[in-house]
Amino acid sequence: MSKDFYKAIEDRRSFYGISKDTTVSEARIREIIDFAVKYTPSAFNSQSARVVLLLEKEHDKLWDITKEALRKIVPSDQFSSTENKINSFRNGYGTILYFEDQRDIENLQKQFELYKDNFPVWSQQSNGMLQFAIWSALGIEGLGASLQHYTELIETEVKKEWGIQDSWKLIAQMPFGNPTSKPAEKEYKSLEERIKVFK
Repeated sequence: MSKDFYKAIEDRRSFYGISKDTTVSEARIREIIDFAVKYTPSAFNSQSARVVLLLEKEHDKLWDITKEALRKIVPSDQFSSTENKINSFRNGYGTILYFEDQRDIENLQKQFELYKDNFPVWSQQSNGMLQFAIWSALGIEGLGASLQHYTELIETEVKKEWGIQDSWKLIAQMPFGNPTSKPAEKEYKSLEERIKVFK
């Protein structure tokens, strides 16, 4: 499938209705992730981003873990809507987990003490660019995705389940699959309110 850069950005949306049916191969999904991880910029070329791709049963397992973590904190009379939301993510084909390796950040903090407070911020910015790049690329292939943040609830269990290094800090989760519904129309604020130009 071919789509220009601007159209890919315009069409990138949060898809909550997704299914396990997909015509995009695992190899192609891996190519997208490999490309984005390699070429997304990072401060001082730290390359601190890390990615874990969960497919099929491993993907299901992640959302089962998330559901049980939420069950412990959401009142039982309100859990039905929470469960439905988690099941909508589980209905997808896979999930991409985004991490930042804190060792890379700490090494830069030691090397460049003057900027030590900035490196955690810059690493988050770089990870955001990576998320956007992969999200847009999945859209080009016809896949729908959304970005989720159940990080604090599931990070310990995720690391235990998949043997993830302690230094990898979980940032976000991106369930994806074949779109089963279209997002609602999006409203945009006036660009005149958001952009200033001086010359």
